[in-house]
Order: sequence, then structure tokens, then C-alpha cells
Amino acid sequence: MSDQAHILKTASDEVPREVLDLADAIHTLPTEHRQMIEPLLCRVIDSNRRRRRILLLVQDALSQLRLDMKYLAFDLEATRRERDEFQRRLGEMA
Repeated sequence: MSDQAHILKTASDEVPREVLDLADAIHTLPTEHRQMIEPLLCRVIDSNRRRRRILLLVQDALSQLRLDMKYLAFDLEATRRERDEFQRRLGEMA
């Protein structure tokens, strides 16, 4: 099994179905044509993996940002309530 075929086998769960179909079609080509095209296909698959990893990182970062914003909004509201209570007590003392 060539390195390219090995990459296709390990990438099947990460690669779009269309790319896998293209890989199957390339596999049916004569050897001299296949050897020219398989490295390009491997680059496409690697690029797809990188994009997928980047997308997952961005999604995780956005999820964390949303959570952080909820905590900040909660903290801001609590701080406002404390301020208002402090001002009310200060007004009662005067």
C-alpha cells in the first residue's frame, strides 16, 4: 500500500465524501497518471485536516468566549446591585 493510499484510509472519517470519491476515481487510473495525481490529493487532504482543526479551535474559542461573557454579565449585574444597595444604605445614613 502506498503512502497516499495509507493517508486516504486514515483520513476517511475526516475528509468530505466528494474527496473520497475522487480518491477512488484516481485509484482506478493507470499507475503513471495516478503517481502524478496522488501527491496533489494528499496535499488536499492535509489541507482539509488543517482547516478542520482550525475550525474546531475557533469553535472552542467562541464557546469559551460566550461562557466568559455570561460570567461577566452576571458579575456586572451583581456589582450594580451591590452599588445600588450601598447607595441606598448611604442615603439612609444621611
